[in-house]
Amino acid sequence: MNRLQLAVAAAKKAGEVTKKYFLKNNFDVERKTDRSPVTVADREAEICLREAIIEAFPDDGILGEEFASREGTSGFRWILDPIDGTKSFIHGVPLYTTLVAVEHEGQSVIGVIHAPATGECVYAEVGGGAFYTIGDEPPVPARVSSCEKLQDALLSTSSVSMIHRVGMYTGWRALSEKCGLTRTWGDGYGYLLVATGRAEIMLDPVMNLWDIASLMPVITEAGGAFTDFLGNETHTSGNCVATNGRFHEEVLRLLHWE
Repeated sequence: MNRLQLAVAAAKKAGEVTKKYFLKNNFDVERKTDRSPVTVADREAEICLREAIIEAFPDDGILGEEFASREGTSGFRWILDPIDGTKSFIHGVPLYTTLVAVEHEGQSVIGVIHAPATGECVYAEVGGGAFYTIGDEPPVPARVSSCEKLQDALLSTSSVSMIHRVGMYTGWRALSEKCGLTRTWGDGYGYLLVATGRAEIMLDPVMNLWDIASLMPVITEAGGAFTDFLGNETHTSGNCVATNGRFHEEVLRLLHWE
């Protein structure tokens, strides 16, 4: 099993762990030092991911949201978010995801976005294309939409309040007024929507590395564009804009820091 195969299989297995708790009300919600929530489902799912990686690739490094980093010697590092959208998970919203990324020498080369509650998974390896599956169905190529005009585009973000907080609401409002539809189908699921052609723009102004590392390979291999708010093609800036690529520069022009 190569790293891409393991990333997909491990994400799906960890997703099954989360489903033991989703909608069951059988867990407590704790608060980390930054006041973000965490549950036993987050921790058990990350343990599941780590065990699979260590067994298959013991020399690889691991960075996860819930536990200490593991140093590696191979040049590969796995970046894990067992539940991206813990707040959605807690409230019984099925749009949370399990995110798995693999960096090689600092470049994100593999990404997996798995939505346990819907059974969807989109994954990619740089140079190998992006693929989409539902449940046990065979994978099909994942492609962004062919929408050419903002007036026909679906724009999404995880949190409008965060956009206010970082001082970019004017740009957000200008962009949303030009788009055909604006929603907050956020976290990793919003990027899954872009990669499978069901949304055209997804953006987040504040992200951790484990939130973002898996997204870039998926979006770009699906034919889209992925940058930070300044137009840099990177997964390390702490913010990102993903589009179908048809009007990415226009989106960046409309967005701006106040």
